Amino acid sequence: MDTDVFERGWKLLDSMAPGQPAALNEALAGLAPDVAQYVIAFGYGEVLSRPGLDLKSRQTATVAALASMGTAPEQLGFHIGAALNVGVTPREIVEVLSLVAVFAGFPAALNALGAARKVFDGRGITLEPVKAYPEGQDRRERGLAALESTSRGAGRAVLESLADIAPDMAGFILDFSYGDVIARDILTPKAKEIVMIASATARGTMRPQLKVHVAAGLQVGLTREEIVEILIQMAVYAGFPAALNGLFAAREVFEER
Repeated sequence: MDTDVFERGWKLLDSMAPGQPAALNEALAGLAPDVAQYVIAFGYGEVLSRPGLDLKSRQTATVAALASMGTAPEQLGFHIGAALNVGVTPREIVEVLSLVAVFAGFPAALNALGAARKVFDGRGITLEPVKAYPEGQDRRERGLAALESTSRGAGRAVLESLADIAPDMAGFILDFSYGDVIARDILTPKAKEIVMIASATARGTMRPQLKVHVAAGLQVGLTREEIVEILIQMAVYAGFPAALNGLFAAREVFEER
């Protein structure tokens, strides 16, 4: 293994979570020491150290992916802590996990919020309720506006596409998914799309929705390079097949545009 890459990964991980590289080495020393090296050298030295995406965005994507998969509660807790360390605020983390409810369901979001609570409690963090949008707004109009801002012409198309089979579902998408959740203004539009791209890629079963959000990401200011970096990073947290499928879907969007 390249010593320089390993050292780079060690320094990056240690800057995000002081003492973690040594703890990881110690934990796996008598069982699978090579895996500790893979995590440090590949995960951090080769992937997360790449310059195409800032660390705050990378941790936002990682938290979204792990929460959406729902299979790694300990690692999710660790990355929530690392996200705090690189500048993601507690309120932003809660917003990320609220978006996960839309893409991975309420059980995944509730479990992830439980992991966040443990981290927050350990750091003495408390949150006060906030108003994410003015009272009295119409949910449907708010949802349509949120969808139109990222996917022009898509709002009415959603209603029309489901009119013959499940018109209420179209209403749920617009009123709840977009009007209640995605329209909230605590995360930036770019951060929301990072969450949704990472979540859809990590789930591995959402190719059409992933393409929608790759296009939406471009619409709100994510660059092609930033989107590609999110998808490459998913190889570390969701596996190479998920990352490759995400990259192939993104390529189609890039070519269409």
